[in-house]
Amino acid sequence: MRRPRILAAALAALAILLPVTACGSSSEEGGAEPAKVRFGYIADFAGAAVLAAADKQGLWAKHGLEPELKVFTNGPLQIQALGSGDIDFGYIGSGATWLPASGKAKIIAPNMLGMADRVIVHPGSGISSIAGLKGKKIGVPEGTSGDMILELALKEAGLTGKDVEKVNMDPSTVVTAFSGKQIDAAAIWYPLIDTIKKNVPDLVELTKSEDYYPALSFPSSFVARNELVAEDAATVTKVLKVLQEGNDWVAANTAEAETLTATFLKAPGEQFKGASAVTKIVPTAELRKMAEDGSVAGWYKGLADIFVTMGKLTESPDPATYFTADLYASAAAG
Repeated sequence: MRRPRILAAALAALAILLPVTACGSSSEEGGAEPAKVRFGYIADFAGAAVLAAADKQGLWAKHGLEPELKVFTNGPLQIQALGSGDIDFGYIGSGATWLPASGKAKIIAPNMLGMADRVIVHPGSGISSIAGLKGKKIGVPEGTSGDMILELALKEAGLTGKDVEKVNMDPSTVVTAFSGKQIDAAAIWYPLIDTIKKNVPDLVELTKSEDYYPALSFPSSFVARNELVAEDAATVTKVLKVLQEGNDWVAANTAEAETLTATFLKAPGEQFKGASAVTKIVPTAELRKMAEDGSVAGWYKGLADIFVTMGKLTESPDPATYFTADLYASAAAG
């Protein structure tokens, strides 16, 4: 008769110990295991500086996250990866903003304002204006900020994409093709233009991003899967805090951020020297106010209007349908 009593006592003791054992499996600080997030980015200053800062400052661990970072060559590829569930978050330049505007993803945070895009031609080509590009072969990564700046410039000159021979190339191919004189012009951006200048030092810049600012702004952005924003706002908020704190470090330490980004990307230090000069970095407190008063939404509305002209969108949607301004502002306030 004593065996059942002993067994019952043992089971009761085990029941008491089980919660303690479960707690022992969590992180060393006694909290929950960090949430894993798969994050896409582009290996340039605007696309990687905030992530480099987050890595240096330990911001991921601070907010209970463990990142799995994956590099991409452009924004549209990341939107595809978001749609297929291969990544959870990503980074896009302004030229890919038409994709979240069309419902493919949600913009969770504006990043830097881009000032890096140019339309360039060869020295001695005889082309001195955008109008001179009529009938010329132009290399451009389709769906990027380079594509957008080209369309804006053509429209201002009274031309359309049909008046030139646009050749869709990935960014690295544009560098090679222009350097090898396989194309007459290119719509591309810094720091890739710095690479081109090593072979074509006297290239001519026909137009640049600043020519359209402030009437138009060209923000790069951080994006997330639609489902993740709808179902897991807590994780999105944690990621936003990482991005916001990383942004503020970059804004306060631009020269160091250039060096840090090069280290983060395992690239030569000189590759990103001066990179911050072709971006406008807005501190989070200011971005929060601009998200709340509609200024950031105005940036995206301006871009969407351009995309309608380009034929990327059939209509210019309300930015509230794809930019999570309230989520951004609440994360910044917390």
